[in-house]
Amino acid sequence: MNRLGHEKSPYLLQHANNPVDWYPWGEEAFEKAARENKPIFLSIGYSTCHWCHVMEHESFEDQTVAAILNQYFVPVKVDREERPDVDRVYMLFVQASTGSGGWPMSVWLTPERKPFFGGTYFPPDNRFGRPGFRSILENLARAWREDRARVEDSGARVVEQLKEYAAQGPGSGEAGQAALDSAFHGFRRMFDSRLGGFGGAPKFPRPSVHNFLLRYYAATKNEDALDMVLLTLREMAKGGMNDQLGGGFHRYSVDARWFVPHFEKMLYDQAQIAISYIEAFQITRDGQYAAAARDIFSYVQRDLTHRDGGFFSAEDADSAADAGKPKEKREGAFYVWSREEIAETLGPRDAEIFCDRYGVQPGGNVDEDPHGEFGGQNILYQSRSSEEVAVLHSLGVDEIRSVLKTAAAKLFERRARRPRPHLDDKILASWNGLMISAFAKGAQALGENRYADAARGAAKFLRDRLWDESRGVLLRRFRDGESAIDGFLDDYAFSILAFLDLYEANFETSDFAFAVRLAERAIGLFEDLENGGFFSTAASAENLVLRLKDDYDGAEPSGNSMMAIALLRLARMTDREDFRRSAERTLEAFSSRMESGGAGVPQMLAALELALGKPTEIVLAGPLDDALVAAIRRRFLPHAVVMRAKEAPVAMPAFNETATVYVCSNFACHLPVTGVNQLDELLE
Repeated sequence: MNRLGHEKSPYLLQHANNPVDWYPWGEEAFEKAARENKPIFLSIGYSTCHWCHVMEHESFEDQTVAAILNQYFVPVKVDREERPDVDRVYMLFVQASTGSGGWPMSVWLTPERKPFFGGTYFPPDNRFGRPGFRSILENLARAWREDRARVEDSGARVVEQLKEYAAQGPGSGEAGQAALDSAFHGFRRMFDSRLGGFGGAPKFPRPSVHNFLLRYYAATKNEDALDMVLLTLREMAKGGMNDQLGGGFHRYSVDARWFVPHFEKMLYDQAQIAISYIEAFQITRDGQYAAAARDIFSYVQRDLTHRDGGFFSAEDADSAADAGKPKEKREGAFYVWSREEIAETLGPRDAEIFCDRYGVQPGGNVDEDPHGEFGGQNILYQSRSSEEVAVLHSLGVDEIRSVLKTAAAKLFERRARRPRPHLDDKILASWNGLMISAFAKGAQALGENRYADAARGAAKFLRDRLWDESRGVLLRRFRDGESAIDGFLDDYAFSILAFLDLYEANFETSDFAFAVRLAERAIGLFEDLENGGFFSTAASAENLVLRLKDDYDGAEPSGNSMMAIALLRLARMTDREDFRRSAERTLEAFSSRMESGGAGVPQMLAALELALGKPTEIVLAGPLDDALVAAIRRRFLPHAVVMRAKEAPVAMPAFNETATVYVCSNFACHLPVTGVNQLDELLE
């Protein structure tokens, strides 16, 4: 076992038995590189990454490759989910130098950690005119021996170029409605009007786009903005990217119709997609969106929840098809079905009904199978509606639904006996923040106390295990009894919003107070007081050649976007000028980005919509009345904050000591109301 055997990261532990003499990111590796005058080979990935597994098997388990790495380089492994700060710096280099990025990421550094060559996955041998990993290692080792000065000069120039690229001066001004309109038209041009989503294959769920478009619809009543989101959500729910038996969404679809997924499941996807379905339900009151959110919540509670309440990170795409051969894994093995296996489980009639509903074919239903992993297998998707299946079989819809429900339960039980995909059981503050928000919003919109309980349990876990009271610091990761790694901007921003959403679900003063505390610490640790916005890392962060401000709202929203939303909400709830000014300075800092490249920052545009929209504060005085609270929660109110009178910055008394609601819009309050009909009129 190499040095990674002492780590907690599941990804690093996966490589602990490689013949490569891996080091974790840290001073021991850097000192060895400087002492022995060797370049660093930096490999970055995560435990549920399919191509990371492939490169490990092909190269890092190979004795010849390991010997080259160990002789000429200092090999360093990084889990990108534990250390997004390291990942961002070197991903910026790889994207700038190659035009693309991804994982596994492979970067060669000088002993001073300056990059001079990089890429993503490399095959072991030369293929199709492209150099293999072995050849690259040998060539770079030779270049370091024979022309080290030029290599070091290249690394120094790269770092200066990256610093120049990342440098951000003061914002150019204030972005306004024109930036929102421009982004909307951009997304409309990208929209797939037949199958939903934005762009062609592969299709990734990107809920920050949904967040922007739904808020744009709420502000402008532009039906196109709403329709784009609703079609996308309906088509996603039908496809194989949605686990039709167990709930939860896979990472992305390799095709344009959401059918063939990349089968890993990430916590951050479950959280954000669930919120999209919840908000669609609030707007439409259509039960299909609520059902999709409930399925996600069931999956997370069943398979991704620690016994003490926190949420695990991910499940792998790969698993063993045969329990007797645990090392022979293939993608999607846990999820796919043969027609014969379904018939054996359900019997002829029920199997026929199930197969008609979920598109199962005798010879398999996957036509595009570039890696030959799905031969004779079926990916379940909603091929026909229950009503269409009822017509096909001349049966009533209720009978068909009953058959399908029983069949799904039997198949789910049989699937549960298969070898499960690897579970990445580390608990991250940022991703837990997203999931706490989802459960808190689900509790409000769907009226389910169990979702509030799930949010409370995870929030308690975060406070108990990931908040260091003695230092006033949020930690990023918990695993196997250890809490470690000082949190980054996204850990704070996502957690602030989590505690605000939990407060609006439970109205516990301690949740509100903790959100305020986190915001104060985040401002102190990360804010750029000169130019506005927030750095991803604290000024005290060590070992980084670059301090970045992340603004891209991709698979996860950026810390700056979420911090802007959190501060805008807190400013309205506390009437604190420091929160308001920090939010405004963040929007100003990224105004040019919103105006010229809105497609890259949809969550920041959602923050801008919140800043420009009609501010609404809803204050509950006196005892809580369930009917009044429900009248608020069934609506989509993206510009509103909801709070109890005891937390409000100004006194708002109850009327005759009964449940009373104050609705304040545009800095003026309406007369207090005590009845649901009166409240409905105000909220309309």
